[in-house]
Amino acid sequence: MCAKAVKSSEKPKFSEETYVKWYKDMLLIRKFEDKTGQLYIQQKFGGFCHLYIGQEAIVVGTASACQPGDKHMTAYRDHAHPIALGTNPRVLMAELYGRSTGCSKGKGGSMHFFDKEVNFMGGHGIVGAQIGMGAGVAFAEMYNGTKNVAFVSMGDGAVRQGMLHETFNMAMNWKIPVIFIIENNNYAMGTSVERTTNVTDLSQIGLSYQMPSKIVNGMRPEAVHEAIEEAATRARNGEGPTLLDIRTYRYKGHSMSDPQKYRTKDEVSEWIEQDPIEHCLRIIQAQKWLTEAELSEIDAWVKKEVEESVAFAENSPYPEAHELYEDVYTQADYPYIKEY
Repeated sequence: MCAKAVKSSEKPKFSEETYVKWYKDMLLIRKFEDKTGQLYIQQKFGGFCHLYIGQEAIVVGTASACQPGDKHMTAYRDHAHPIALGTNPRVLMAELYGRSTGCSKGKGGSMHFFDKEVNFMGGHGIVGAQIGMGAGVAFAEMYNGTKNVAFVSMGDGAVRQGMLHETFNMAMNWKIPVIFIIENNNYAMGTSVERTTNVTDLSQIGLSYQMPSKIVNGMRPEAVHEAIEEAATRARNGEGPTLLDIRTYRYKGHSMSDPQKYRTKDEVSEWIEQDPIEHCLRIIQAQKWLTEAELSEIDAWVKKEVEESVAFAENSPYPEAHELYEDVYTQADYPYIKEY
């Protein structure tokens, strides 16, 4: 990564440790996604594939502000979330390849990553479905008396789903500890927010339910961290949900098949100038927290992680035939349900 002169407005608001972790995690996500795009073009794996390039500040800011027991759920643009939460990139790449060592045993592919160990409750392919499910996860935490919060991410297109309004009503009525995150990159596939609604400030959607709502700069991990921390504190105190309209931008298309004819190169370039990785790098260099040699070591580590992820995936076996019948149903006991 190349650095520009630090602007006076880019003063550190957090510790050296936090900025370095943000930088490392965002760089790993970016390079993982870059490699994923290359491998997809090479037809190493198929199916739908949605990259998170440009939006990295949202997941690292959320991860740094949450607590270990918190739950996370998102839509099908889901590669970055588990990486930010600590999932080994090797099992994610293996999942893309459809291998048995993948995080979903090779059965989910790009749109259905899961990792119970880091409380990542999955990427979900049905637009808006995770909104209701995420609130259900949050309700379970409340029912069981924990102080855990559920973070439910969605795209700006998902807010058009009826599921959102039903869930918002219930979440506010019961004061469910859930944070609704709109990863607002301004385009639902290829249709801008302006063409789908006259309410372009998506944070206003929560107002009719008297849900605390705000706009957040999604290109800066500091702003995301602060907004997430504030919302999570409210939820843990029993004050209910928050809606965050986090403004961000994807540098690539909606999916790998998107020709991106709905936006100009100038528009993309303007957003790239706000790149969150470059932002953190400039601060790290201005504060002299890392030397150029140490930054090169991070670059080398990221490159090695991605390369080893690919090697792990390509050397892993495909699921055996009997796996078709596994994980379809599960036997469960429900001791809290009374028999009449």
